[in-house]
Amino acid sequence: MRKPETGKTGELLLASASPFRRKMLEAAGVPFRVVPAEVDESALKRSLAGKVAPEGLAEALAAAKAEAVSGKFPADLVIGADQVLALGDETFGKPHDLIAARAQLERLRGRTHRLLSAVALARGGRVVWSKVDTASLTVRELSAAFLDEYLARCGERLLGIAGAYEIEGLGIQLFDRVEGDYFTIVGLPLLPLLAELRARAMVQA
Repeated sequence: MRKPETGKTGELLLASASPFRRKMLEAAGVPFRVVPAEVDESALKRSLAGKVAPEGLAEALAAAKAEAVSGKFPADLVIGADQVLALGDETFGKPHDLIAARAQLERLRGRTHRLLSAVALARGGRVVWSKVDTASLTVRELSAAFLDEYLARCGERLLGIAGAYEIEGLGIQLFDRVEGDYFTIVGLPLLPLLAELRARAMVQA
């Protein structure tokens, strides 16, 4: 984790188009503007394949997004975030269709996986602080009938989510056990981020 640097200048920008991260920050009363990052995530993942642990991959993705936007808005403080699903050292991407979504769920069935949520702050084109938090989730032994109904009800919205579940909705029925911070599970280590923003006087202390 990179160490903090204090001092406030410019606006707070969110380098993500994720509606979940936007809603979390809005609900917390954080003033910010959305500027989605243009990062080739697939190329970055290929370049890091076999070289970093899943935690390092999550941090690298968050940092790349923060730095990409920060390079365009150097006076502002930019939040980058990403999440990696890991089963052991194997990482899961977003399923490209419902057949792939089912295959992911069948792979996770009866096993415990990790969600690694990373957040990075960048200013002047470089990361000045970052944090990776982990949650552990155990998928229950799912029946074929349940998977059929689940995929039919949730449909294509699962295609934008690694692991093919939204824990804040019907996806909660997939699990026997969930250990970890709720905000980390839905994609942003919000409490450490808020503490850092207070230290930088970007939100009220």
